[in-house]
Amino acid sequence: RFGKDGFLYIATGDGGSGGDPNNNAQNGNSLLGKMLRIVPTEAGSYTIPSDNPFLKDSTVRDEIWAMGLRNPWRFSFDRETRDMWIGDVGQGTWEEVDFQSIKSKGGENYGWRCYEGNANFNTTGCKPKSTFTFPAHVYLSDENDQGCSITGGYVYRGKTYPSLYGKYFYGDYCSGLIWEIEHKNDTTFTNRQAYAFKRSEISSFGEDVNGELYMLA
Repeated sequence: RFGKDGFLYIATGDGGSGGDPNNNAQNGNSLLGKMLRIVPTEAGSYTIPSDNPFLKDSTVRDEIWAMGLRNPWRFSFDRETRDMWIGDVGQGTWEEVDFQSIKSKGGENYGWRCYEGNANFNTTGCKPKSTFTFPAHVYLSDENDQGCSITGGYVYRGKTYPSLYGKYFYGDYCSGLIWEIEHKNDTTFTNRQAYAFKRSEISSFGEDVNGELYMLA
């Protein structure tokens, strides 16, 4: 997706195999498990924005905007505020929603494989906990209850349902549940269930030119 800055953001998974055994998401030399930020060129290549956060760090690839993601499915920009929201699928215990303010200069580390959600996963060789950016919201992965695979959505900016305006909607592939998060400030997020889809397999969300939301199953 293109951000308000005109640059292309690309979310990548950690490459597979349970628990990220190759530590791709924390490895600055790997483009896996990252959010990338580039400038596509007409020649089919790309350049690096001059303010990408790791340009002066020889241990991290220049394309990287943020790191520590497991399986970002999916991410979007709020069409009004331009904040970024990421639905990151957990390993098996926690599903998470990550939030990045438009004010961010990049460089966040969302924790995987050191942390799954807010919980320790494999902290061997990890940096201090204070260096990580933890989720705006997590829920327990339980296929018979809340679900087992998050599907990130959008902030509603349509006109059909004024009471929903400004709330972030996302769902779960396994349970069919859909939730809304009200973002009050950069550290306060309130989550509540919005709808129970009678079938599961919610694979993606979309929005039209008017900001109305769509669900794919």
